[in-house]
Amino acid sequence: MANTIDVLSQLSPDMKKALDKQNELSKDLYAPGQSFEEMRAAYNHEREYWNQDGPVLAHVDDRSVSTSYGEVRVRMYRPNDEPILPVIVYIHGGGWVLGNVDTHDRITRILAKESGAAVVSVDYTLSPEAKYPQGVEECVAVVQELRNHSQLWGIDPHDISFAGDSGGANMSFATYLHLREEEKAAEGIRCMLLIYGWYGLRDSGSLRLLGGPWDGLTSADFDMYKNYYFASPQDAYAPYVDILSNDLTHDVPPLYIAAGGLDPLQDDSKTLAKVCEDSGIPYRFELVEGVLHGFIHHSRVVAAAREVLEHAAAFYKTSGVHR
Repeated sequence: MANTIDVLSQLSPDMKKALDKQNELSKDLYAPGQSFEEMRAAYNHEREYWNQDGPVLAHVDDRSVSTSYGEVRVRMYRPNDEPILPVIVYIHGGGWVLGNVDTHDRITRILAKESGAAVVSVDYTLSPEAKYPQGVEECVAVVQELRNHSQLWGIDPHDISFAGDSGGANMSFATYLHLREEEKAAEGIRCMLLIYGWYGLRDSGSLRLLGGPWDGLTSADFDMYKNYYFASPQDAYAPYVDILSNDLTHDVPPLYIAAGGLDPLQDDSKTLAKVCEDSGIPYRFELVEGVLHGFIHHSRVVAAAREVLEHAAAFYKTSGVHR
């Protein structure tokens, strides 16, 4: 379906500059009909520029966590030399098909610096090699590892938060719900920091009006990502995919919810914010005008990207631990 909004004419000056640079970086990297391996290589190459010049932290190291699916790499960021820190588990976006701890390195560095917490970024197995629910269950295993061996990780097992962007925001909420429903282990979660996530809407005004080749979220693109992620079309209705289908009236920690003003997924964030309002969940909703889906990657150019991470960190600092 053709878009009915001229998105490119409404970009902020910063976002326009970032999009021009993105187009320069990705020239000849993406092509119709390319394989997901080729898409990954292109995505990784483009993101190298955007991850330069991140904050220098006290300690950054890669480790691995054993899960029922095998070893999963994680990267721990420690902003200072405190022996015990609260931890934010970061689950990266990329439509469940793209991305890794490197493609989101600047984001996680900024979040660690601004929040004062350790950040553990999870390099879950991508789709289509891993179908739902493998990625979510790998993230659950990472959280349980942090809790069960907290001294080895130097973290407070009773002060854990989640953060993620796009598909990673979906997986962050899914990981929390899995812990709540399956492991009966929802205690000790401070908050969730969710940036332009998809929470299960299968149609919306923003999906109809926004999205295009500039952000890789045409309706065909979105269908492709979901088809790679789902083991079956029915997974679209699974509780750890369709976040909004869950009972969110109890045992939900405070939520920071951000969306872009030109983001086709913005109605998911608006709907989640309305659920928070009606259910009495502490939350902050931020709609950033003039920016596209994915803008959080562009903090080297887009001031609003850095501001959203700062606001997320400020929300984190003022949130209490959910018991």
